Amino acid sequence: MALIVQKFGGTSVGSLERIRHVARRALATQRGGHRVVVIVSAMSGETNRLIGLAHQVTEVPDAREMDVLAATGEQVSAALTAMTIQAEGGRARSLLGHQVKILTNDAFTKARIKTIEGSKIFETLDRGEIAVVAGFQGVDDGGNITTLGRGGSDTSAVAVAAAIGADECEIYTDVDGVYTTDPNVCPSARKIDRISYEEMLELASLGAKVLQIRSVEIAMKYNVPVHVRSSFNDVPGTLVTSEDDALEGVVVSGVAYDKGEARVHVVAVDDKPGVAAELFERIAEKHISVDMIVQNVTTDADPRAAITFTIPKTDLARAKPWIETVAKGLGAREVRYDEDVVKVSIVGLGMRSHAGIAAKMFRILANHGINIQAIATSEIKVSCLVASKYTELAVRALHDGFGLAKP
Repeated sequence: MALIVQKFGGTSVGSLERIRHVARRALATQRGGHRVVVIVSAMSGETNRLIGLAHQVTEVPDAREMDVLAATGEQVSAALTAMTIQAEGGRARSLLGHQVKILTNDAFTKARIKTIEGSKIFETLDRGEIAVVAGFQGVDDGGNITTLGRGGSDTSAVAVAAAIGADECEIYTDVDGVYTTDPNVCPSARKIDRISYEEMLELASLGAKVLQIRSVEIAMKYNVPVHVRSSFNDVPGTLVTSEDDALEGVVVSGVAYDKGEARVHVVAVDDKPGVAAELFERIAEKHISVDMIVQNVTTDADPRAAITFTIPKTDLARAKPWIETVAKGLGAREVRYDEDVVKVSIVGLGMRSHAGIAAKMFRILANHGINIQAIATSEIKVSCLVASKYTELAVRALHDGFGLAKP
């Protein structure tokens, strides 16, 4: 008898008919001899509706009250799913974050899980019931309702699976699994049967939307097998698991892109120790995440440098005044900004043992007339910043150039 956690996203519980499908799938798994825990998101569009209501009341809603409001979406889904399982002849009980209990810190709207008490879940399973847990939410030490941020139901599911020692965590979504790249951009994109935690972590951080990055971090830390599947068919999906020799043999597993970054170019600062440290320490004080960083090479005749880096577009408006102040204090001549950029990346475990992968990527882009504005690398990824107008061309060229359409 396996213990299986099944997570269903907003589109999977977007209507009563779809919730009925979820209930039947969970019951089929239970009738196959397994113990089942279901994690549900809010019905599609519901969280946005609730946030919209809050902003009609006040321009800047209180974060604590936002969590109280937003958490109701998952409460509705959990109750309806439990009722539907009962209506289909099964037994089920819904559990909210504070009942489980999923204990978090007090960072409202973006809380992080500290511990999970699984006794309520096991009590429910021992009665022969399916435990239906509201995703996305928890409770802090003061008893306040908290939420885990966008995509938090994925995090809830994998964390619960780790806490109760589940044999597998199935993530049901509106796609068949993890693809070599976005099928909407590249028609030749292919579903990947198996991918390592490390590769999935890189793809999630680089713009792939299939899994929330924190859920992959937890899965990797606690070695939870994650199966990404479609909630609309029974086709096997993608297994996210520990790396092995077969996975390491694949040089490039996928191509990702992220349009959510903006380029900042600080012109003519002194080329001496401590300048970069001062710049990025001051930016970090405002909790602004910096991604790609490039400092140009200077000459003895002109001991000045230019520092280029990227930050999330969503942070740019509030970051601009602060960056201008810091740059002026460092003696910079000017600061330029560019939001019309995209970060295109290749990911693969095989990069560790194969030379020339970055050079091949640069050549592919060059052959298509795409200029590279910045580069960032790790052991298993290479990222290039290019003009956003080349997004589709760059993704397709890299996907074809590395032969990802072939099994």
